[in-house]
Amino acid sequence: MKSAREIALEVLLDIDKNGTFSNIALAKALRVNQFEDKKLRAFVSRLVEGVVEYRLQLDVILEKHKKKDAKKERPIVTAILRMGVYQIMYMDSVPARAAINESVKLVKDHGMGQVSGYVNGLLRSIAADKENISFVNISERYSTPKWICRYIKQLYGAEYAEKIIGSQFAERGTTIRVNTVKQTKEVLKEKLVEKGVAVSDGRYTDVSLIIDNYDFIRKLPGFREGEFSVQDESSTYTVMRAYEMTEFGEEPFVIDMCAAPGGKSLCIAERLMNKGEILSCDISDDKVELIRENASRLGLTSVKPAVKDATVLDEGLVEKADLVISDVPCTGLGIMGRKNDIKYRVEKADIETLSQLGYSIMTNAARYVKRGGTLLYSTCTITKKENEENVQRFLEEHKDFVKLEDRLFLQGIDGTDGFFYSIFKKKE
Repeated sequence: MKSAREIALEVLLDIDKNGTFSNIALAKALRVNQFEDKKLRAFVSRLVEGVVEYRLQLDVILEKHKKKDAKKERPIVTAILRMGVYQIMYMDSVPARAAINESVKLVKDHGMGQVSGYVNGLLRSIAADKENISFVNISERYSTPKWICRYIKQLYGAEYAEKIIGSQFAERGTTIRVNTVKQTKEVLKEKLVEKGVAVSDGRYTDVSLIIDNYDFIRKLPGFREGEFSVQDESSTYTVMRAYEMTEFGEEPFVIDMCAAPGGKSLCIAERLMNKGEILSCDISDDKVELIRENASRLGLTSVKPAVKDATVLDEGLVEKADLVISDVPCTGLGIMGRKNDIKYRVEKADIETLSQLGYSIMTNAARYVKRGGTLLYSTCTITKKENEENVQRFLEEHKDFVKLEDRLFLQGIDGTDGFFYSIFKKKE
């Protein structure tokens, strides 16, 4: 059987070479390599997630300790070194000598004995210097690209920028949304407490619970029975507000434009007590299958998954919906703490590109809203161009809509993901 570090290395190479998202690459590896020992599974997860999250910082440490005449490394050697440095710096349960020896073993096992001395010497020098290692700026301190740090600082000032960017590494519980079609929050909370789970009420909604000491959500009581879903409270709150501001007909009809994995569709279906129809759309069969699986687990038959391109107008849906949800593709700077590789994938130019894409979807969504109906626009980012500027442009170009409410959640400040929403009403 492969060692935990070998599996972690394979995952990191999948991420780097193939561009696979870290959560997908890790889930695939854990599924293929069945661990009887839960501690080994947890070790692989932490090592992969830690290396991805701290990648920029780990590279800074390595560069500062390399000799000036160091030759360019093969990608596999870089990955092994990052793993070694992460263990030395952040995994107190792993002795430095073990991290070093296992890293050397990995390069030898991959037929690179010629660089074993280099790996050994470099990691030993870092371990010896560990207590003296410091970081000169917010980018290095929080392992976040400089352009993102500068951009957020320009938007929100130095104090808020520190909190927003630093929140990536803050301990936060997992927020779940109770499926009130099947269960009450009080009963579910009691069931969780009986199992020794630390659980508290959400801050913003009456259907949110925060779990603080449990990693395997799928094994919690009530999950298989469809009594709850994982959803950040900012997202749940957004759907609740849109629900409250919508006047539904006798047979409610809702369209969710970019729905996968289905959180907002499922939330609105629960609010409507599984009545009417929620047309839950996304662009590919794989994404729509995720919606279908989640709706099935929750027993929400009102959710109707469908493959649709949100940028292409469906004439048959024009002015049909009581509520249209357009949670659009975005840079994702509000969820850097949950999706560790977003910050390395997004580029500054993407802000403009995704702003235009989001606006295109928003304008299509507006066509589907019936007179007197409601439009919800939302993103999981915190850039003004994708959020407030799109809202302002929409109001200038769509005089038949009025804005009812908008709100920005900032990670590290509001206790949620970074998230933005705006709710509009179409005039009668």
